[in-house]
Amino acid sequence: MDIRAEEISRIIRSQIEGFDAQVDVAEVGTVISVGDGIARAYGLEKAMAGELLEFSGKGDSVMGLAFNLEEDNVGIIILGSSNSIKEGDTVKRTGKIMSVPVGPQFVGRVVNALGMPIDGKGPIAAAAFNPIERIAPGIVDRKSVHEPMQTGLKSIDSLIPVGRGQRELIIGDRQTGKTAVAVDTIINQRETGVICIYVAIGQKASTVAQVVKTLEANDAMKHTIIVSATASDPAPMLFLAPMTGAALGEYFMHHGKDGQPASKDNAGGHVLCVYDDLSKQAAAYREISLLVRRPPGREAYPGDVFYLHSRLLERACKLSDERGAGSLTALPVIETQAGDVSAYIPTNVISITDGQIFLESDLFNAGVRPAVNVGISVSRVGGSAQIKAMKSVAGTIKLDLAQYRELAAFAQFGSDLDKATQAQLNRGARLVEILKQGQYQPMPVEKQVVSIWAATNGYVDDVPVAKVRAFESEMIAYLDVNAPELLRGIKESKTLSDDAKAQLKTQVAAFKESFVASLSAPAGA
Repeated sequence: MDIRAEEISRIIRSQIEGFDAQVDVAEVGTVISVGDGIARAYGLEKAMAGELLEFSGKGDSVMGLAFNLEEDNVGIIILGSSNSIKEGDTVKRTGKIMSVPVGPQFVGRVVNALGMPIDGKGPIAAAAFNPIERIAPGIVDRKSVHEPMQTGLKSIDSLIPVGRGQRELIIGDRQTGKTAVAVDTIINQRETGVICIYVAIGQKASTVAQVVKTLEANDAMKHTIIVSATASDPAPMLFLAPMTGAALGEYFMHHGKDGQPASKDNAGGHVLCVYDDLSKQAAAYREISLLVRRPPGREAYPGDVFYLHSRLLERACKLSDERGAGSLTALPVIETQAGDVSAYIPTNVISITDGQIFLESDLFNAGVRPAVNVGISVSRVGGSAQIKAMKSVAGTIKLDLAQYRELAAFAQFGSDLDKATQAQLNRGARLVEILKQGQYQPMPVEKQVVSIWAATNGYVDDVPVAKVRAFESEMIAYLDVNAPELLRGIKESKTLSDDAKAQLKTQVAAFKESFVASLSAPAGA
């Protein structure tokens, strides 16, 4: 074979021309131990807290989160399977603080704690990436809470109202209807334009599927995003899920309907974020912290578990007009053990939030549902989060119920009671009935106002207790047919004018007459 010198020089020249002398500089470390979803790496001196790191083992690259920055090593939470990572593997800095994809395309979808779709409906186009941790807006960027976030539940909207931008804790033992209160509130936002985010933390996958099914059945999935970190997911996912929910919510709060940043001329969105429940996030955080050898404190939780929840819930706010007047309302859920609200995590979250809705097992088992204990439930925003009509009719109801509970305790002893006491007991028993409500049946505020007005003005005092709920539903149906303009007027003006009261008196008295007649009529007549 004949090799010519010019041919060799041409080949060498073409190879030299294509040579690109770029140096890939990356800060890498070495894995020194791995196990239980945690890796320790040596050599990442400049790694930042919360930075995303990349493991380059065999197979697909796995991402990690810099969790513990120590003098000679970094504790890393592995986001995914740790099976492919082994001692001696390299881990590389990405230079990015961990962020999740966000955007309007997420509405109606189910995603995991990393913002990846898990509902089998294909990929989601992200409009942006938001960091999972963000410093909450300062006081100058905020405005006081003044708009109602209607839950559709009479006992909450009348007694412990929630406002847009508030943080209201839902607390109670297991199986007392905590999730039901949150789901009812989501269903009630159907026509309000509020985007709802339901973060399921540490629940069974079947339970989350049931919530999705309920929301779909009530046409509420079209304004809802579900972030799911189920009990079978690793602890890091349970830890990250609430922050992913907050990051998704912040996108809508800081952007207008056109996708442009919110401003005085471009109103930001309103968001409701339910964290169900933060007890499981705290347990997952404890697990991770103990694995990276952080010192345990009270109940073995790390000392900064309060800070974990406070910086999450502080992100809920009502923004000022200059910032677009958007809002993020947080409904964290906490599970108590045998009604013990003085345990570590419950007291932490009670002190962070702007009030709590306390659900009681005894009330639940007695058939009072929602099982709200009005005595120790409170909203620290109060009347600012109510429409004027509701404020005017619900003023006396809390006092009436408190007096009823006190008198009911005495009445158990069977002593003779005077007429005034008997009347108070009768009124209280009927108020308790009026505040009962079926599951997934949120009530529009104008109908709540009418219902509570009738109860506090004595229209149900002589109706048998067993018939109070029938009286209420038939009265609402009667008004829907005979006085729709009255209900519409309350809804639009948000007040209960003297004219409306006079009309209500006439209509409710006429209905009551026919209702009482139907009660006294013999069966089958």
